[in-house]
Amino acid sequence: MLALTSATGKLGSAVISSLLSSFTTIIPPSQLVICTSSDPSSAQFAPLTAKGATIRPMTYDSPSSMESAFAGCTALFLVSSPRISMDFNNAPPGQGREAHHIAAIDAARKAGVKHIYYSSLAFAFHPNTAMDKSLAGVMTAHLRTEAYLASSTDISYTVIREGLYSESWPLYLGYYEPKHDERSEIIVAGDGKISWTAIADMAFCTAAILSAPREEWAGKMCYLSQRRALTLEEVAGVVGEVKGKKIGVKVVGREEYERYYVEERGREVDAVRWWSSTYAALKDGECAVEQPLLEDMLREAGRVPKGVEETIREMLA
Repeated sequence: MLALTSATGKLGSAVISSLLSSFTTIIPPSQLVICTSSDPSSAQFAPLTAKGATIRPMTYDSPSSMESAFAGCTALFLVSSPRISMDFNNAPPGQGREAHHIAAIDAARKAGVKHIYYSSLAFAFHPNTAMDKSLAGVMTAHLRTEAYLASSTDISYTVIREGLYSESWPLYLGYYEPKHDERSEIIVAGDGKISWTAIADMAFCTAAILSAPREEWAGKMCYLSQRRALTLEEVAGVVGEVKGKKIGVKVVGREEYERYYVEERGREVDAVRWWSSTYAALKDGECAVEQPLLEDMLREAGRVPKGVEETIREMLA
């Protein structure tokens, strides 16, 4: 049986949908255990239970709830904790979101899980050096979790570095508000190529990995990203085309970026400071992923990757 976390999150729900729609001949719904912090009896889970999936409650703050949720499962798809505030202010090791992930891994051990698929993030792509460092604060908890898994000797694992969501372009583009943002110049703290990848494409390929024989992916780190990449300036150009006006990008220093979004745009200071480090990673090329895995998997299934331009147009419609 396969346990899956983050059942109502963007990626988690999309992976579950892909498993149920495309791979039921490999993993029957009766072998899926959907773990959620929401009420398992909620109507939102009715379509899943109707197909035979099991819904169990769990929270990252309760190791015992996770152990109960994972009971009887041989594998776990672990999606990262959404509580990003744990990472703020340079959280020391063991106190960022990795605390949730490590608790989940330990609970899985106690429950008898044999293999963990960890949903990481597609930063830190350095084709010529070790892929264990990143300039982005958003990656810190992921790297710590990956290191914890790598140090484990009693459980096998697969790290899936999921591509940067095409649907998240507004966050990178200065917290852009698609429906009513009138800025013609977007302030960012750096720019670089990003291998934008649609959630549906990542979910399809993630489901394929979860459905394959476990030994095929054991001990591996894989990137699920498109190779075609656009800079924030190019993304702003697409937004401008849709809106019928020129929209530019202004690159400033990190301190000026933080001051602008806190003092002039009213963003929360700790969140902005944490996020601002992302731009140094973009400048360093961490998010231009040059691996063909996702495209190859989609091609084998008769699919083509969805371009970020299409996603931008849909979100601005």
